[in-house]
Amino acid sequence: MVCLGNICRSPLAHGIMEHLAKENGLDWEIESAGTGNWHVGEGPDRRSTRTAREHGIDISKQICRLFRISDFDYYDKIFVMDRSNLSDILSMARNAEDAKKVALLLGDKIVPDPYYDDTQFEPVFRMIEAGCKEIIEPYLH
Repeated sequence: MVCLGNICRSPLAHGIMEHLAKENGLDWEIESAGTGNWHVGEGPDRRSTRTAREHGIDISKQICRLFRISDFDYYDKIFVMDRSNLSDILSMARNAEDAKKVALLLGDKIVPDPYYDDTQFEPVFRMIEAGCKEIIEPYLH
């Protein structure tokens, strides 16, 4: 799960997908990262942490990190939150195989960054949750 700063959207996506995977008995390893280095080593934004907690998900122990090229080797799928993230991650792809792993979390829609508007954290949570449920659905049968 990748967004710009790895403090708002991608930690939510990380926590939501991890929660859904565990809830459904899937042994998936979920991680999140950012394309910008402003918050490396910090925890998620308090508003993301609060919103997740209100839905029974604890993301407070996550630590912000940068996306690394080696993530292409380690992860099967890399979901990004918006077109800027998509462009940034695709520019790091070493080959077509790396690029095939990268997709927008919501298919052809973006997850807006709630950072500058406190009222957007809940709607963003719901968007991400819906996207995660759609991704996980084929693995539940």
